[in-house]
This record gives sequence, structure tokens and C-alpha cells, in this order.
Amino acid sequence: MLVLLIAIQYPLWLGKGGWLKVYEMEKQVELQEAKNSLLALRNAKLAGDVKDLKDGTRAIEERARVEHGLIKEGEFFVQILPSDKSLSPPPTKQ
Repeated sequence: MLVLLIAIQYPLWLGKGGWLKVYEMEKQVELQEAKNSLLALRNAKLAGDVKDLKDGTRAIEERARVEHGLIKEGEFFVQILPSDKSLSPPPTKQ
């Protein structure tokens, strides 16, 4: 009777459709759903960028300013650099 019980339990736990396989598949599905949600957010952002580039001029102007440093006529470009304290000599000990 014990052998029969073990024979019945083996496919339930370790077989092709056993509980362990189901548990592993559920974990894989959760990981894939997390990846898919990140990709969906990225796709939504890219779709918004494409829509802005097709419909308006503000996105094109912003990209030209940021990526290429372009300015309009009559505008001045001012760049403020942070002070770099690593260039000053270290204090001397007395």
C-alpha cells in the first residue's frame, strides 16, 4: 500500500504537470509580466515622443537645443560651470 501511495504521489509532485513545475512556471510568468510592464512604460514614453515630433514643433526645438546646442536669433547662450574645488591646491599642514 505504501508503494502504491508513493507511486501516486510521484507524478503529482515531480511529474510533467506536477506542483513543482507549476510553481516554477508561475515564477517565470511573474518575471515575464514584470519585464513586460517595464517595456510597456518604455513604449508609452516612446509613443509620446513620436507623437510630439509628428504634431508639434516644441519637441523638435527642445531636441535641437539639448542635443545640438542650437539657439534662436536674438538669444544668448550662457553656461554656468560649477566651481571645481579639486583644482585648488590642498591646504598645507603647519
